[in-house]
Amino acid sequence: MRPMETEDSVGWDFLDWLGPDISTTIFQLLDDPADLARVAAVSRSWRRFVAVNKFSKHLCRQICPEAASFTRAVVVARLPPPPPPAAHAACESSQVAECRARDGEHAAYSYLAGALVSGKPATDLVMRCVGASSTDNFPDETIENTLVPHDMVNFRPSYWSSGGEDDPDVPESLTYTLASDLCVIEEIRIRPFEATFQHGHPIYSSKAVRIRLGHSKLDPGRETFVSDEDENLTAIADENYMWTYTSPEFPMLQENVLQTFKLPRPALCIGGIVKIELLGRIQKQFTDDKYYIW
Repeated sequence: MRPMETEDSVGWDFLDWLGPDISTTIFQLLDDPADLARVAAVSRSWRRFVAVNKFSKHLCRQICPEAASFTRAVVVARLPPPPPPAAHAACESSQVAECRARDGEHAAYSYLAGALVSGKPATDLVMRCVGASSTDNFPDETIENTLVPHDMVNFRPSYWSSGGEDDPDVPESLTYTLASDLCVIEEIRIRPFEATFQHGHPIYSSKAVRIRLGHSKLDPGRETFVSDEDENLTAIADENYMWTYTSPEFPMLQENVLQTFKLPRPALCIGGIVKIELLGRIQKQFTDDKYYIW
C-alpha cells in the first residue's frame, strides 16, 4: 500500500477522484472536531473544501444548537491581517475578502467546536454578582457570600439568605456575570447552608434548581452590580436580559454538601450572564414560621 498522494506532492487530489458528492458524504460522517481539523490540514484544497462546505459550522451546531443563533463568526486579530497566503491563489483579487471571511469562519467554528468537546479541567467561571431576587439581612446575608467557599468568614457564618415567605412555592434567583461573554457551561455547583446556630441545625435548601444563560439588553456601561450599599434588586428583572438557554429542573437534596447539577450537554452562554433559579422551599425558620432558602 502506498501513502496517499495529494495535490501538494504530485498534483493529484483524492477529492477530485471521489468527486464532491461522495467527498461531502464522507466528511459529514466526521463527528469529532479534531478529526475535521486534521482533514483540513491535509492540503490546501482539502482545507478549502472543508471551509467552503462549512463542515466546522455544521458540526459545531450539532454539538451545541445555541450556535445556530450566531449571525456570523470571525477571528479577531490585534494586528492587521497579513497579505493573502498561497491558499488564496485560486481567488480573484475581488474575492480575497470573501476568502478571508470564509477561512475566518472555519477557524472560529473549529476552535469553538474543539472547546465544546475539550477534556480540559473545569474552571470556575463566575466573576461578579449582579443581584438576588431577595435578601433577608443585607449586607450580612448578601449574594456576595455565595462566592466564598467557606461556611465561616472572620468567625461569622457566610451565606446568602432569601426573604421569608408563607408560600413554599415562591421561587428565588441569583444572577451572576461570567468571566467571558462566551462561555461553555457543563455544570453548576451549589451548597445549601446548614444553620448550625439554630435549633436542630436546619438546612435551607430549595426543592429544585434551574439554570438560564443569556446576555444583557442594557447598553454597555449601564450594567450595575451588588455594592456595599445596595443588593441591586432592580438589575435582575427579566426584561433586562435575553435568555438563550434554559436547563431542565434538577432536584436538590436537603443536605449540607456541594451538589453538582450537570447539564444534559455542554451549553454555550452567549453574553456571559447566568441566572440560578431556586424553585420551591422546604425549610421553615422557627422564629417567624416562614420558609427560606439559604
